[in-house]
Amino acid sequence: MVTKDEILEKLKTLTDPEIGVDVVNLGLIYEVDVDDSGNVRIKMTLTTIGCPYAYWLVGKVKEAVENIPGVKDVDIYLTFNPPWSPDMMSEEAKKKLGYSGQNAENNEPKSEG
Repeated sequence: MVTKDEILEKLKTLTDPEIGVDVVNLGLIYEVDVDDSGNVRIKMTLTTIGCPYAYWLVGKVKEAVENIPGVKDVDIYLTFNPPWSPDMMSEEAKKKLGYSGQNAENNEPKSEG
């Protein structure tokens, strides 16, 4: 049986084309549920409602998970509640993008200098 951890590891190979960070560390994946039959339900978001890569990204998430052995069906539930913010990123992603401390809470990149 496929596990949630296997799905998350696969999704870590899928990078947001505008930001350059994978969808898991970016904080776009809210929930992953797998039943005993191999049916997967993913609740995810986008960085903005008007994301120009919305259809592409959702399709790539679905495709990546469908290609995992043991997965029977994939249902993607797109939500904007709660809305995405940089606070949802992993520490690794924040560091890569230059967010830290108070600056991350204000959604501002860390200044150089």
